[in-house]
Amino acid sequence: MGRRADHDTLLRELATPSAAFQALYVVSGDEPLLLVEAADAIRARARQDGFTERSSFTLDARADWSPLFAVAQNISLFGDQKLVDLNIPSGKPGKPGADALQKLCQLISGGQMDGTSFLIQLPRLDKATRNSKWCQALEQAAYWVEIQPINRNSLGGWIAQRLKSQDQSLERNSLEWMADKVEGNLLAAHQEIQKLALIYPPGQLSQEELENAVLNVARYSVFDLRDSMLAGQSQRALTVLDGLQAEGEALPLVLWAVGEEVRTLARLSQARQQGQDLSNLFRQYRIFGPREKLVRQALDRIPPQSWPASVLHAHDIDRLIKGLHPNGRQQDPWEEMRRLTLRIAVATQAPRR
Repeated sequence: MGRRADHDTLLRELATPSAAFQALYVVSGDEPLLLVEAADAIRARARQDGFTERSSFTLDARADWSPLFAVAQNISLFGDQKLVDLNIPSGKPGKPGADALQKLCQLISGGQMDGTSFLIQLPRLDKATRNSKWCQALEQAAYWVEIQPINRNSLGGWIAQRLKSQDQSLERNSLEWMADKVEGNLLAAHQEIQKLALIYPPGQLSQEELENAVLNVARYSVFDLRDSMLAGQSQRALTVLDGLQAEGEALPLVLWAVGEEVRTLARLSQARQQGQDLSNLFRQYRIFGPREKLVRQALDRIPPQSWPASVLHAHDIDRLIKGLHPNGRQQDPWEEMRRLTLRIAVATQAPRR
């Protein structure tokens, strides 16, 4: 019979030698970092348990699903155990895939797949898909790991837990500061946490140490990019962006800095159109000092009707990073990041006299 677990429960059980390795794992969700961690932990435990062979498939509604069974049922000359890794990025296997998945569940439940285990990766599924026959069959046969997003209220605790695993800690205010910097992007948070382990010894870290690590380790920071863009310094903005790429900065973090600014400006522009008091909103969004001047300048120079397209552009870059390809965009998400940066920087340049 199938069972359900979350990301942390899965990792704890896989780290317990006495816990049995399952014949079928399903990992489902939209949080890239946690999906990768869960899948990697399953593969690592498989290797530890003697699964020396591994086959990988990426299939969809138009694919030929027969090789999945050919590999699974091919008997190894040396009697090695096998792990079959199946990724269904769309979450829509189509009729051939649905039939194949139901057959697979029947074979596993009937003990006809001894020596072979399966890892199936799916995105977050909608209600209609969950009610489909193939999904119900997986639910009944698999160890199903549902990856839940980490919301803003839980992010500080999540960061604290990760820091604890490397014998470091932060005070509550510092945890909230860090959560603000990486909100909605666990990959960026994970990289910053790893950076802290490389820079500082175990123990409690100060706010100053945290800020130095997050903001000043690289020659360029995502905040340099944001400020150059809002100041209309198009050439410097591109130089900073190229520097971030060369230094190995994670593109999701770069997109977070630029995309969050674009979304904030879009909200502020709409609010000003509606006659709202921007001073209160500036406090709400923590906009003050030199940044406030840049934001007001951008609001003055870019018409309100331009912001929705910029927000959509940022959304499309996020989709590119996740392996999707929106119509009308380049394949390279860094190239689209340059286009979005230029879009804002050029629009905020001082008018010529």
